[in-house]
Amino acid sequence: MLEQWRCRARALVGDRRGIAAVEFAIIAPLLLSLYFVTMEVSQGIETNKKVSRVGSMVADLVTQQQTTTTAEIDAIMKIGESILQPYNRSVGKIVITAIEITDEPTPVVKVAWSRKLVNGTASMDAPKDAPATVPTALKIRGTFLIRVESNLDYLPVIVWTPTSKQTLGLGAAFASIPMSETYYLRPRMSASVPCTNC
Repeated sequence: MLEQWRCRARALVGDRRGIAAVEFAIIAPLLLSLYFVTMEVSQGIETNKKVSRVGSMVADLVTQQQTTTTAEIDAIMKIGESILQPYNRSVGKIVITAIEITDEPTPVVKVAWSRKLVNGTASMDAPKDAPATVPTALKIRGTFLIRVESNLDYLPVIVWTPTSKQTLGLGAAFASIPMSETYYLRPRMSASVPCTNC
């Protein structure tokens, strides 16, 4: 009887028929995880580039105007918003601020006009003559700047649900990734870009 058990044990240890299935069961989850992480990182990088492109393109279009209106600014922001497509898991925010730096011994940096696009709705952002800030290198007396801020809370595919409900598992471990870019450009066609009805 003991000899039979030993023979069976040796036969079981020497049996290699299911080894490929066991190896696959161990390696497959690891390979799938690596695939999804690689896919997510590449989509995140591409979306971050698009957020940067939104700011650059919107600032470029606004600075090419000699004068503008709220309708034109809102249309430019809508164009900027469409650059994020096909990404649609969260909605970006675009803020355009025209900044005037006064020609005084101690220059004052103030808002000339400001518009924002949040959740597809355009509205005024900072009020006229509100204090503003610019980098020290750009604080030149008697100049005008257009600042464009583009923001997006990136939601990874592995945690996103179309109903925007909190997901369990990976959703609890990962939050949205904030992405933002700020561009400062000077007007190209004139000394300033006044907005007639802002």
